[in-house]
Amino acid sequence: MPSDLGRQPLGGSSTWTSPLAFGAATLGNLFTETTDDQAAATVEAAWNHGIRSFDTAPHYGLGLSERRLGAALRLRPRAEFTLSTKVGRLLDTAAGLRGSDLENGFAVPSTHRRVWDFTADGVRRSLEDSLVRLGLDHVDIVYLHDPDDHAEQALDEAYPALERLRAEGTVKAIGLGMNQPRLPSRFVRETDIDVVLLAGCYTLLDRSGLRELLPLAAGRGVSVVAGGVFNSGLLAAPGPLATYGYRTAAPDMLKRALALQRVCEGHGVPLRAVAARFPLGHRAVASVMLGLRSAEEVADAVGQFRRPLPDALWQDLRAEGLLAADVPVPNGTPAVPRDGRSDHMDHP
Repeated sequence: MPSDLGRQPLGGSSTWTSPLAFGAATLGNLFTETTDDQAAATVEAAWNHGIRSFDTAPHYGLGLSERRLGAALRLRPRAEFTLSTKVGRLLDTAAGLRGSDLENGFAVPSTHRRVWDFTADGVRRSLEDSLVRLGLDHVDIVYLHDPDDHAEQALDEAYPALERLRAEGTVKAIGLGMNQPRLPSRFVRETDIDVVLLAGCYTLLDRSGLRELLPLAAGRGVSVVAGGVFNSGLLAAPGPLATYGYRTAAPDMLKRALALQRVCEGHGVPLRAVAARFPLGHRAVASVMLGLRSAEEVADAVGQFRRPLPDALWQDLRAEGLLAADVPVPNGTPAVPRDGRSDHMDHP
């Protein structure tokens, strides 16, 4: 059985993450249905392959992801894994709900409505509800989830509530989960968060997180967990039907992804392996989070993650103009858990 993938500290907190983490939106029937048995088998495979950090949210399948993930982890030794969930959307029942939640991306019945709530009471209620769905007595990390249109309330009310929860020892680390780098940069400057979950903004195709957020996080001792590293599929399997940002990829973006693939395959390495490891070249990035739907996907993801990447590959990507000279890259072998940082300097 493969060994534990190791642990990387999160900011200045007392908790940690696996260098490869499990994103459980798929357990909430993201886009397509998954059975309870398939969900359980996927988490079992993740555990057996050494993944020890798991992320979920009420938003994912109207609580289905939390229920399934909690059921799969409940009998595991609690000190041997870390778990994160998110606050900012309450799930309320309402009369007259019917049909599917697919308009929000999840193949589940519309049993609840999502209510944005970044008040202090909303934060506590959301966490309490999540613990009930998970069937666990605590989570390790809580993220503010997508406060794009609620920035001031998130800063003035939700963040102080999370800070109190951390001070009380209810949670060990607090942070922000978003798919844009601008507001997280503000949180890093103005608050004492431990971690940012940044989706789709530090990848082989989108390095917007490198302009300000990552150097700022490195300087402030805030960890970054990189999600969305395939940009919704284009960097996993580029082709005419591939998506970028959950829309059909534009021709210029597809051309760039195919060029990346050509260089990677020239070194005998799949593009998806390089895309999943690339973010770890920056010293602020503690972990890459992948959304995995099956035991087979887990086995492939971990196998690719453990694959050595030759330095010549990165050199060729630079030579082809696909990677700027000042963008940090990983060493040829996976990051060895040590102090949560690589030796690469950050480059604005």
